[in-house]
Amino acid sequence: MSQVKNKKGASPWYQCENCLTNLIHKDIEIHANDCPPNLKKPEYGFVKDGVLYGHLDVKVNEEIKNVDSKGKDFLVFLSQGAIQLTNLSIGDWCKVESLDDGVAPLAKIVWPTVEKTLTSVLMTKNSIDLNLNDAKNLVVSKLECNKVASLVTIVVLNGPKSLEITQELNNRISKSHIGKILRKKNCISVMYYGKVLKFEIKDISGASNGDICDEMGDLSLNDDFYMITEKTKWKLYKDKLEFKKSVEKVNLLDRIAGLTDEISEIKSTINACFNKKLKGLKCKSILLYGNSGTGKTVLANAIAQDTKVNIVNICAPDLYSKYSGNIEEVIKELFQSAIDNSPSIVVLDEVDILCPIRSNRVTDTEKRIVSSLLMMFDKLKEEDAKVFVIATTNKPDNIDPSFRRFGRLDREIEISTPNPKNRKEILQKILQDFQVNLTEEELYDLSLNTHGFVGADLVSFCSRASLNAIKRNDENLKYEDFKYALTKVRPSAMREVQIEVPNIKWQDIGGQDNLKLILRQAVEWPLKHAASFLRLGVTPPKGVLMYGPPGCSKTMIAKALATESGLNFLSIKGPELFSKWVGESERAVREVFRKARQVAPSIIFFDEIDALGGERSANSSTSVQERVLAQLLTELDGVEALGDVTVLAATNRPDRIDKALLRPGRLDRIVYVSLPDENTRKEIFRIKLSKMPVVGVSIEDLVGLTKGYSGAEVNAVCHEAAMMALEESLDIEHVEKRHFDKALDLIKPRTPPSLIKLYDDYAKLKE
Repeated sequence: MSQVKNKKGASPWYQCENCLTNLIHKDIEIHANDCPPNLKKPEYGFVKDGVLYGHLDVKVNEEIKNVDSKGKDFLVFLSQGAIQLTNLSIGDWCKVESLDDGVAPLAKIVWPTVEKTLTSVLMTKNSIDLNLNDAKNLVVSKLECNKVASLVTIVVLNGPKSLEITQELNNRISKSHIGKILRKKNCISVMYYGKVLKFEIKDISGASNGDICDEMGDLSLNDDFYMITEKTKWKLYKDKLEFKKSVEKVNLLDRIAGLTDEISEIKSTINACFNKKLKGLKCKSILLYGNSGTGKTVLANAIAQDTKVNIVNICAPDLYSKYSGNIEEVIKELFQSAIDNSPSIVVLDEVDILCPIRSNRVTDTEKRIVSSLLMMFDKLKEEDAKVFVIATTNKPDNIDPSFRRFGRLDREIEISTPNPKNRKEILQKILQDFQVNLTEEELYDLSLNTHGFVGADLVSFCSRASLNAIKRNDENLKYEDFKYALTKVRPSAMREVQIEVPNIKWQDIGGQDNLKLILRQAVEWPLKHAASFLRLGVTPPKGVLMYGPPGCSKTMIAKALATESGLNFLSIKGPELFSKWVGESERAVREVFRKARQVAPSIIFFDEIDALGGERSANSSTSVQERVLAQLLTELDGVEALGDVTVLAATNRPDRIDKALLRPGRLDRIVYVSLPDENTRKEIFRIKLSKMPVVGVSIEDLVGLTKGYSGAEVNAVCHEAAMMALEESLDIEHVEKRHFDKALDLIKPRTPPSLIKLYDDYAKLKE
């Protein structure tokens, strides 16, 4: 033994040279037979590794200056030597734990005392009666609390039947606990009209202060202490019965809609795992995967709550933010706690972060974490523990392949983007809390028009509609509010590729009736008349190619289709997919189609597709363009189905497009968008002149004078005539025939006969 000395000389504290335990002089002989000491059942007091293991006692002399009776209950009284050895200071918050089961840890403020022994842990009688009762051995250690409480739920333990939960009582509890640190299962008290009311803390939820997983429930790997502030709200219940009724009303599964089949499958799998009578190989884990916002985490936690067994929540981002240096040990402790308290369900959120594919880019720490998880999954299987694992991810391909087999992540269930039927169920569930004035037909219409919306998007959609109703000073949500919200809220998966679609409609485009019909057949008919296609055993066209001279409204038709159909619209310019980095161009093509499938039904518009799908050369090495073309061909008609995705393409040079791209099953419909005929030019002039004040202008004459003009050139004639009029006078009120004559002299048709012949020859070749 070596003696610890202070400035005044010899200290009553001694340190064991073998186990470095600090103890008092009278316990040296006992320690000689107990080295190192038993930390779970200590027979004497000592300090080891900065932690005090002491005996509980009552503070007798309670006269403390500047501290009221309520403040004393939050103090723990320690000897000066114990404070120094535990690296604490007077006024610090510390954690006081009982070695007896069923007693929640407490947060106390350190205060010095000379009463009792050097290893005694003293508290007021009221504090002991509230939380510790018959506890004897206590452990005192340093406490770091970085969480702020937003809501504390408490239940009265000793209230009279006549007690009323008033705002005055709420305010008294709130004010008397500002600056205090509490946690779930702690008990508190307050003097109210001459009676000491005792309360038990049933739940504490954290504010948004960087703790990523607060809203998902308590993680069993930390103590979840929360600081009470002025902004903390308190929710009071009169008794335990009232609290129990309120909890029973809040069932997470009741809040979920559109996932009936998935819920049934997961619950039956869990029941089979926990069933003693069923022998043989059991499925003990499920991986839920799908797009972000589809409800994977909510579903996992709801099912875990519904089973009414022990729940262990593991949130990968939270582990990295708090336990970056020792994550593998924390994971082992969590799984072991699930085994010790079985039957248990482990909810493993964002599993791809903890189990990334092992490669050269993965750090040694990440590899150790992967190995630890593999070991724990195998341990669950070897010990036949009643532990079920529900893992979630939106990037299943990023998970190390060693996890995706039976015995680890046994089964994979996709939580897909909801279809119109499921979207209607979700909307009905969300709108239960709103005052809504919608007919059944209007609700069905909204579910049809929210293409690609996941659950989170539908919540945002309803919130935006509610905001618009508030602007109208109306509490009732009407159909017009939702129509407005549709123009403002887009699917979250579209935000990376979102474009501003011009408000161009079919009536803004003159003529082209045949092309409009073909596009409706390819896009609108499969959605509105799916049963007809199924009855006849045909599949709708996958793609439409528009070719023709420049300026014949090919791109404008695509813009109108985007507006009129209401579908998610991805506009792709050929050159923007090319990259100097090997493999990046093909990846860009895959990403475009992945996004389109994710928000289906959708339209991908390839403008100037000849830049992407040019003819492959037989005598040259594989170029970037050829690799991009190969990827494009695979996406259009490969092993992975295109689904409800329609490809729309436009080009001025169809002869340069690879023949494989134009076969049936890829770009099925090939449409020649020719120079506008007389009727089309007449319609274009009618549309343009309806927006211009003209005098003495004959549409018939203009049609006769613009033979061979493209649609863009006809539009340019009208624009130039207006500019000629403004040249004469900025105050001119009408555009007259002489202005159009000057415009026609200036603007001539620019489509050469050779190009027209090329299109005619190509059209004959296709026939």
